[in-house]
Amino acid sequence: MVVSLAKGQKVDLTKTNPGLSKITVGLGWDTNKYDGGHDFDLDSSVFLLDATGKVSGPQDFIFYNQTTGGNGSVVHSGDNLTGDGDGDDEQVNISLKDIPESVQKVTFTVTIHDAEARTQNFGMVSNAFIRVVNEETNEEIIRYDLGEDFSIETAVVVGELYRHNGEWKFSAIGSGYQGGLAALCNDFGLQVG
Repeated sequence: MVVSLAKGQKVDLTKTNPGLSKITVGLGWDTNKYDGGHDFDLDSSVFLLDATGKVSGPQDFIFYNQTTGGNGSVVHSGDNLTGDGDGDDEQVNISLKDIPESVQKVTFTVTIHDAEARTQNFGMVSNAFIRVVNEETNEEIIRYDLGEDFSIETAVVVGELYRHNGEWKFSAIGSGYQGGLAALCNDFGLQVG
C-alpha cells in the first residue's frame, strides 16, 4: 500500500517495511507550455548531510556530473534534459544499510538549469512528485505530490530520508528557494561561485 504524504508529513520507512534495504527514489515533473522559447531542464540533486545539516565535502553532493556518493550507497541515474514522458524523470538508487554512519539526512532537491538566463521558475512546473520504491519488489511505498505552491522559486527541497532511533524515516519537505542550485549548495555547506 502506498502512503501518500502532504507537505510537512513524516513517515517511517524501515520500521514499517522490515528488511527493506534497497530503494529507488523517483522524481518527476511536467512543464507548462509558455512562450519563453527555451527548453526546460530540471535537475535532481542529492545532499548527504551530517548531524549539523551540512555536507562534509563535495563528495557528499550527488548530481548529474557526480552520480555516486556515500561510498557507493547513493547512485544518481543521470540527467534527463527534457522531462518528457510519464513516470520518473530522474532516479536515485540507495542502499540504506551502506550509507555511512556520519550521514544523518539524505536530502533530495530539484533545480532549474540556467533558470535566470531562461527566465524560468517553478511556477511553470506542474505535477512534480517524489516517490520511494522498494527496489527488490518494484512496489511504490511512499509518494509525495508537490502541488502548485510555487511561483518565483528556482530550486525546491523536495524531501529527505533521515535517521531516527536506528531507523530511516521520510519527510515531505516541499520548500522553495530563490537562487537555484548555488543557494542550496551554500545552505548545505558547499561554497560555490
